[in-house]
Amino acid sequence: MTHAEKSWEKRLTGEPDELAVEFVESLSVDRRLYKYDIAGSIAHAEMLAEQKLITRDELKQIKEALYRIGAEIGEGRFEFEKKYEDIHMAIEAALVDMIGDAGRKLHAGRSRNDQVATDLRLWMRDEIEILQARITLLQKAFVRLAGKYPDEVMPGYTHLQRAQPVVIACYLLSFVEQLERDFIRLKNCGRLLNISPLGSGAIAGSALPLDRKGAAGRLGFSDISYNSIDAVGDRDFCAEFVFDCALTGAHLSRLAEDWIIYSSNEFGFVRIDDSYCTSSSMMPQKRNPDMLELIRAKTGRVYGSLVAMLTVLKGQPSGYNRDLQEDKVHIFAAADTVDACLDMARAIVSHTKFDTRRISGGLDDGFLDATALAEYLVGKGVPFRSAHSIVGSLVADCERGGKRLGELGLDELRAGCEAIEADVYEVLGAANAPGRYVTEGAAGPKQAKEQIAYWDKQLGQR
Repeated sequence: MTHAEKSWEKRLTGEPDELAVEFVESLSVDRRLYKYDIAGSIAHAEMLAEQKLITRDELKQIKEALYRIGAEIGEGRFEFEKKYEDIHMAIEAALVDMIGDAGRKLHAGRSRNDQVATDLRLWMRDEIEILQARITLLQKAFVRLAGKYPDEVMPGYTHLQRAQPVVIACYLLSFVEQLERDFIRLKNCGRLLNISPLGSGAIAGSALPLDRKGAAGRLGFSDISYNSIDAVGDRDFCAEFVFDCALTGAHLSRLAEDWIIYSSNEFGFVRIDDSYCTSSSMMPQKRNPDMLELIRAKTGRVYGSLVAMLTVLKGQPSGYNRDLQEDKVHIFAAADTVDACLDMARAIVSHTKFDTRRISGGLDDGFLDATALAEYLVGKGVPFRSAHSIVGSLVADCERGGKRLGELGLDELRAGCEAIEADVYEVLGAANAPGRYVTEGAAGPKQAKEQIAYWDKQLGQR
């Protein structure tokens, strides 16, 4: 193959149309796979040498040249030419230019179909570890922030209406739980994808005596694929990876939505550091949580990648199809977006404070202690449904009279239910309720301290 030829050019007549060259190239996207393509090529070459399909001297030439190409790419000295379509052919063309026939022997028993499938799995394996590290750093930031508020109480919301009082630390640790599921999903994805398709060829394998398991072992794969037809067309792992990224994005977007609301003047629960806000070009008083708004918006990008990836896979016939060239556009975009959002979220969480004085000042608004009163009645032998009705009537009376439950006299409370005694005032008041939570995982101060200790230990082991 001369420097100007493609691997398949002798089959077709005439010069490739320039429009077609531009349309089919993926080098502008897949060049980031170069390290993995070189690693896969070295493992393949070592296997070919073990199987006596190339000589030891040819192996030496191939490895030295590939290392040199990798260094040139890493240092920005490599000239990428779109006529070679993808990173695989760009590297192979450079290899042949350097060492001639020894470079031409490297592709024996291999197709770009199994080559790119191998490269993608190698890349994704590393990318998963990067994202997991980002997740862990964000989790640790949440745990540190939670450690500052193990006893302070804030309203907990359902339907964005005041529901029950919760300890601030437990609210923060709810995001640690969500992120832990993201961490585990990525871990599971990494396990499923860690099989080698190398040696599956274009679709049917090879008549050459390839040692597929030996090459897989060199690349750190736990096993090989056992059906060559499926191996070259399988991109399930790509769809799963993008889904995992999308769900991580959903969790970050929920955090962003909360803190956009909580940082508003109407709430004033949190203050985000100025470094992660912007002002207005017209209104000089503004502190806009733009970074959080962008996290919320960028989640849409990842959702788009997921829909696109699933659509690429829909309706393809068996084996490899060129549609799969588009997979990298979407998995790279999803990974890059979530990586950036995780890093920004960590920075924001690490520089945010809760205004506990303002929160506590309005804590008794909204009858946050209503459920505590209902459970108090249950403890006095009142059936819960009856207790629910009794407290609902008392709340309605308070709204009409402009009072809080704790401001009702004992006679007024007993008019609603004779089971109520003087000890009811130990229950009433939103600040009192969390201390009475006894179930594991509840949002009280005791459980908050237990959860902080648990996550300190868990995350400290990573």
